[in-house]
Amino acid sequence: MGNSQRVVHMVGHGHIDPVWLWRWPEGLQEARATFWSAIHRMAEYPDFVFTCDQVALLAWVEQADPVLFEEIRKHVADGRWVNVGGWWVEPDCNLPTGESFVRQGLYGQRFLQEKFGRPATTGLNADPFGHSATLPQILRQQGIDSYCFLRPGPHEMQLPGNPFWWESPDGSRVLACRIPHQYGSAGGNLAEHLDAALAPDQSLAMVYYGVGDHGGGPTKANIASIQQLSADGAYGSLIFSSPPDYVRTVLDSTSDIPAWKGDLQHHAAGCYAANSAMKRWMREAEHALIAAEKWATVAALVSSVRYPADELEAAWKQVLFNQFHDILPGSAIEASYEDARDDLGAARSTARRVATLAQQSIARDIDIPFREGSQPVLVFNPHPWPVRSDVECESWLFRGPVRVSDAAGNHLPCQEIQPLATGAGQRRLVFPADVPALGYQLFWVDPSEPSTADSAESDEFVLENDHLRAVLDPTTGWLESLLDKATGLDLAAHRPHTVVSPDHTDTWGHRVVSYAGDGESFRCRSVRLIEHGPVRTVVRVESEYGQSTLCEEFVLGRDSRQLRVDVTIDWHEQLTLLKLRFPTGLDQPVATYEIPYGHLERGTDGAEEPGQSWIDVTGTIEGKAAGLAIVNNAKSAYDVSGGDIGITAVRSPVYAWHDPQQLDPRARYGYQDQGRQTFSYLLIPHSGQWRGAGIVRAAAELAQPPTMSYESFHSGRLPASMSFASAASDSVVVTVLKQSEDDPTYFVLRGYESAGRAARLRLDLAFLGRVIEADFAPHEIKTLLVPTDPAGPVRQTNLLEQLPAQ
Repeated sequence: MGNSQRVVHMVGHGHIDPVWLWRWPEGLQEARATFWSAIHRMAEYPDFVFTCDQVALLAWVEQADPVLFEEIRKHVADGRWVNVGGWWVEPDCNLPTGESFVRQGLYGQRFLQEKFGRPATTGLNADPFGHSATLPQILRQQGIDSYCFLRPGPHEMQLPGNPFWWESPDGSRVLACRIPHQYGSAGGNLAEHLDAALAPDQSLAMVYYGVGDHGGGPTKANIASIQQLSADGAYGSLIFSSPPDYVRTVLDSTSDIPAWKGDLQHHAAGCYAANSAMKRWMREAEHALIAAEKWATVAALVSSVRYPADELEAAWKQVLFNQFHDILPGSAIEASYEDARDDLGAARSTARRVATLAQQSIARDIDIPFREGSQPVLVFNPHPWPVRSDVECESWLFRGPVRVSDAAGNHLPCQEIQPLATGAGQRRLVFPADVPALGYQLFWVDPSEPSTADSAESDEFVLENDHLRAVLDPTTGWLESLLDKATGLDLAAHRPHTVVSPDHTDTWGHRVVSYAGDGESFRCRSVRLIEHGPVRTVVRVESEYGQSTLCEEFVLGRDSRQLRVDVTIDWHEQLTLLKLRFPTGLDQPVATYEIPYGHLERGTDGAEEPGQSWIDVTGTIEGKAAGLAIVNNAKSAYDVSGGDIGITAVRSPVYAWHDPQQLDPRARYGYQDQGRQTFSYLLIPHSGQWRGAGIVRAAAELAQPPTMSYESFHSGRLPASMSFASAASDSVVVTVLKQSEDDPTYFVLRGYESAGRAARLRLDLAFLGRVIEADFAPHEIKTLLVPTDPAGPVRQTNLLEQLPAQ
């Protein structure tokens, strides 16, 4: 077929980075300028069609320029302004939680429906640096049937065709279209752009054009060249079009479309670790909001407190905006992270205020009788399963010995630890708290007689309980042994834990495949036993490298099956990378990563990979099945090299440094990750497969730990211990409890199947006096609308909380 018979759908687009080499006020102005330019081109060229994504930009324009917004509404109605994407922004498509991707579409699509009468049907994430394997299911449940992207490019990943069916692990499919060449163009004649974008034998193609990144959109010269080149016929027929029109043409004319399952990776692997602070701020904000919604829903139903829907939505939108693909990945200018810090801090503050007010509203109704000389303490568990957690509280009311008891009068072990404040009379306790599912438990701190029991001695290099025995090497400061007593297998191997290496790659880590090479180790300065008692043992390891220090506190609870490590890094190196490595003795390793609302197996070749909060390597030791999972609350860059796991803890490139630009030795630059950062990780040895080791729940508990508050004495209608909702399922994780977007007499329950096998969920909603049962297919995300009327029917809905047409 000759070129004269080719049809090329020309998509006029103005890619806008609201933040990148500029801060968001400049991005807002550029959105206004680009959108006005598109409106003017429509007046000049009756056939011109403009494609727009990123709903946040439209929301900005509605507030800042109502006249422009009305012009956009007119052209949406006549079909010449086409809204695609359906998400609040073009986010990074690896690092946000699964629930964040849900909210991108929930708020984006509902805005488009409300303001323009039609949601998007084609997704567009042109510029992100990779795409997680679970996105097709999320897109489908948001009314999106197709998806356009640029990266990874053909030189980074071979695909079976273009377009192709992209299939997520549950079987959901979207028609995926890789944008050829670029998502934008220069402002002049488009012949060279078309030469790069079109293959000689193509009969149907979609080509994006228009000045982008800092906006601009299609120019008069672009449009005139399309008209002229189409008339010349050398490229075939060039038509002004949009992604949905191209998708419809493909589906109408093509039946033999290949399929692809899995991630779409890799591009800019350095972004999985760049800017540690940004990664932690984001994860804290996401989980704080999810927890706050649960408590706000419970308080509304149990204590008749107003559900703060507007405040929570505004906070979510701050979070979603900062998931933009040049903010969350760490690739923007240094000053922009002041804005991100403020936005995410405000979102966290809103979430914590909402959660605290909800918990206080519940607490006021709990019957707490007067007890002379006692301090009541309430502990709240945000998860729909029982949680045991070490709870710390100040005991400044008491001068002498104290004891802790639960609501049933059982005495609990407690242990005095270092107080938060350094002053006379300051004391702090830790005790193990068993808290019912999505509920609370009342504990009492009382004065006690001095204990006559001798404290058991402990080797300062050993942490041991009935489940684990961890031995630290005083010369390296790392594990000499990690014995899982259930299997009798030692998971530790004698290789370096800290690997520091030069990193002269740019901020994005362009062309990086792996950071898993050799390097130098931190030098161990001290290994000290700092706590040992009936609740837990803590050993502190302090190390140094260059101008930097590392403190790792190993914490083993009395009954814990996991070893917790609390990390403080004070980093002052530049163009340098720190890997925390976890060497194991596993043979035949299989690596599994948590991805948004799912998991995925990947290779063990040392490639830098994005992940959520946990990674597992399972294999054999001495012919017996065993594995090690690592859960963390701040990091998202991993590798597996053989049986060894690596987490990229620190990268210190220059901010917004893009190859091929070379650093000027005379210039003054800002380097990332300078100074102090903290995070925690869990080491969880297990036998057999990871699915039976409680890893998914452990990750949720680390991200959303139980919270404690002091109480006073008062009468009330609620008991001293209560569960509001309890989920029974081996593999279905209930993640969301929130008020319905449309009807306050309904609330939303969302969960996902986490193990890749069919499962049934039984959810006891004690606060409603009803039990819900639901079947989940492997990898399925399911959302239920539950009426506050216990007799009303429970109905399944999509991720936009819409009910199917009757």
